[in-house]
Amino acid sequence: MSRNSKLAFVTFLTFVRFPLVLLFFAGAIAYTNPVAREHPWVFVVTFAALISSALTDLFDGYFARKFNVVTKLGAHADPLMDKFFYLASLPLLAFVAAIKDGHMLHAKLLLVITLLFLARDQWVTFLRSIGSMFSVSGKANWSGKLRTAVNFPMICCVYYFEEAPAQYQFIPSWFVYAFEVVALVITLMTLYIYTKNYWPYIRRSADIDK
Repeated sequence: MSRNSKLAFVTFLTFVRFPLVLLFFAGAIAYTNPVAREHPWVFVVTFAALISSALTDLFDGYFARKFNVVTKLGAHADPLMDKFFYLASLPLLAFVAAIKDGHMLHAKLLLVITLLFLARDQWVTFLRSIGSMFSVSGKANWSGKLRTAVNFPMICCVYYFEEAPAQYQFIPSWFVYAFEVVALVITLMTLYIYTKNYWPYIRRSADIDK
């Protein structure tokens, strides 16, 4: 495989996350219809799209390093695709929990998680834009990678817990709630670490031009 082919493959893995997320979103909305719930394959396809989208984040970085085709485009496109993933999945999780009997408390927790996760991403984007004025790399640090490694499986777990047919349910509610709390703590930790790392550049950018 040529270097250009390797780069094209990695780039495909990065950007295919977007249509997979859209497929999940459309399937999840469709599955809330009582008629669609009579056909388990709708859930299977929807859940498979969600898992596939999450896995692309793991494999694009792995193959980029393995093939030595890490690019600036990839470093910036990857967090953009992550934002699409969160934007499509988190509000939808709150929605499907809200329409399920007895899950309103979980829906409220998911709304809080949605706000904090999306606000964190916007803040980090702002920090990166400040850093770019001083030629600071926009690549994710270890805490950001840890957050993704935890949050993507958590989102898949929550969707399965909320929407899998009753006969296939095996995830206890306490596990889901604990998983969400861990993801929330790690997200707040990354918020602190990114802010600390970029704080010198924020201070420099706030100086009055002379």
